[in-house]
Amino acid sequence: MRLSTTIFLTDRTVTPVRLARELEQRGFAGLYLPEHTHIPVERTTPYPMGGELPAEYGRTLDPFVALGQAAAVTDSLTLGTGITLIAQHDPIDLAKQIATLDHLSGSRFTLGLGFGWNKEEAADHGVEWTRRRALGRDRMALMRALWAAEPTAYEGEFGSVRASEAHPKPRGGSVRTLIGGAAGPKLFDHIAEYADGWLPIGGGGLGESLPVLRRVWQDAGRDPEELQVVPYAVLPSQGKLAHYAELGIDEVVLQLPSADEGTVLRVLDEYAPYLA
Repeated sequence: MRLSTTIFLTDRTVTPVRLARELEQRGFAGLYLPEHTHIPVERTTPYPMGGELPAEYGRTLDPFVALGQAAAVTDSLTLGTGITLIAQHDPIDLAKQIATLDHLSGSRFTLGLGFGWNKEEAADHGVEWTRRRALGRDRMALMRALWAAEPTAYEGEFGSVRASEAHPKPRGGSVRTLIGGAAGPKLFDHIAEYADGWLPIGGGGLGESLPVLRRVWQDAGRDPEELQVVPYAVLPSQGKLAHYAELGIDEVVLQLPSADEGTVLRVLDEYAPYLA
């Protein structure tokens, strides 16, 4: 089982370069970074985990810039977003960012995408909240048109692009794409339609939800062997990891604290036995 990590990197935490080097040297498989462009102070959306919203949400580094630094100082560490708020991006710009990072890293990039929870943040990006899933689907299709081997036009509900020269290209015409979010029919339909798998936050309840996703996946004509499920932001235990292994899961993303270098390195020391 591959063990990757995720962390809210901010202007107050360990740096991307220091963390990436440590992860690769210690044998961790990957680094995934979350995204929030900003957090409006006047907001009504409750924090999904309950209580006050942690300060790091409003201090998060841009994941693509931070992952670019991580790519430059590593050779094998995989790099991903967890998650990119796809509805909040111009898809032409985002397609270029993704393809460039994938190219410069030697095709080590995973696009973890999601639809968000903070209505005020999305509204400032001009996102109509009830249409954000359809918007994300449309933007993914437009990006794949730009990544196609030959110039390919796309005309969608929310955007379009002319047949264009757009380089570099991700290897194979796309990047590994995982969708984050809570189990449910809408999410599973999206995964089966245009993704490679699921990033279940926290990894709870997979014994019940995974068989449902597998049925939806197969009903969509997808190869059962190609479905990837990557429990995300997991606080590990031997029992939990053994349970994931029994479910056929081969990558788990462990949560690191949004903290200074010393604190993060101590947690990596604590996680070391799980790498054995």
